[in-house]
Amino acid sequence: MYHVDVFRIACRGPGDTSGLAELLDSGRLEPQHIVAVMGKTEGNGCVNDYTREYATAMLAAFLAARLDTTAADVERRIAFVMSGGTEGVLSPHITVFARRPAAGPAPTGKRLTIGIAFTRDFLPEEVGRHAQIVETAAAVRRAMTDGGIDSVDDLHFVQVKCPLLTAAKIAAARGRGAEPVTTDTYESMGYSRGASALGVALATGELPSSVPDDAAVLQDWALASSVASASAGIELDHNVVIAMGMSAQSSSPLMISHEVMADAIDAAAVRRTLESLGVHGPGDMRRVVNVFAKAEASPDGLVRGQRHTMLGDSDINATRHARAVTGAVIASVVGHGMVYVSGGAEHQGPAGGGPVAVIAQAS
Repeated sequence: MYHVDVFRIACRGPGDTSGLAELLDSGRLEPQHIVAVMGKTEGNGCVNDYTREYATAMLAAFLAARLDTTAADVERRIAFVMSGGTEGVLSPHITVFARRPAAGPAPTGKRLTIGIAFTRDFLPEEVGRHAQIVETAAAVRRAMTDGGIDSVDDLHFVQVKCPLLTAAKIAAARGRGAEPVTTDTYESMGYSRGASALGVALATGELPSSVPDDAAVLQDWALASSVASASAGIELDHNVVIAMGMSAQSSSPLMISHEVMADAIDAAAVRRTLESLGVHGPGDMRRVVNVFAKAEASPDGLVRGQRHTMLGDSDINATRHARAVTGAVIASVVGHGMVYVSGGAEHQGPAGGGPVAVIAQAS
């Protein structure tokens, strides 16, 4: 039986570990219990966003000292997911997930649990293709087992951190006679997110057939997962998987629920998620630990029948527009901008929309 705690910590910059240090020094959290850290950093969230790598490196080095081990070992035992881009009202922060054996009997009903897993490293030509799909699906199943999530009905959010292609990786693949899925490094982020999301859908049984072929990635928008959230980054070559769900074997004081936003401004879906956890109105928002959501510029160029220009802006990438929009929508509901909103929702919910999940204190 597990006891799971979740802490949201404000950050002054991508290398700021002071909030985590204060939490550990207070005795409220032990470093050996940390299993995952998700963060929002203030980079551009695009190919050259090194704030993700910097934040991960700083956290790993900090925890290595506390655990008397190496930073490399920390990254092998803790799932780090740093998502770049805090446009608009989004506020930089980290969310720390801790898991330890339960000290007492489980409360009545199911409570929050978390499991993690890692795939192998991918060759550049495997990113965005069949190999990434099937390896991610296997990792999702392992993460569910790790967290004691017995059924996909109890799975509410699967966060994946996945790699992207760089010019060096593309050249390496071609040097071996292999052709990557794309030679556009920014576009490779979408392919990696899309294949990872289809891997989640494969694991959860949300796909109508067994394994989609390569041509389905970023093409067949009918294929999607209602619980997948994928974020691509330059800082890794494999996929990191965090599965969040509910379990009768958890003694956590927390619960999680999710919905699917039909589009980038679907505040009603956020409210429904809150209400499913018994969070009603501004007075109850103190119970919310964090909100996790995907944001996307609708690929058909429309939001509720009206034209948007996010896809045609040559100055600002579409994912940055989408994060700002959806971040503001969620902030308007919960009353602040320290929420986790990741851009690029390819095969993560309906085209132009995406999953939203809330972790809150049980009522």
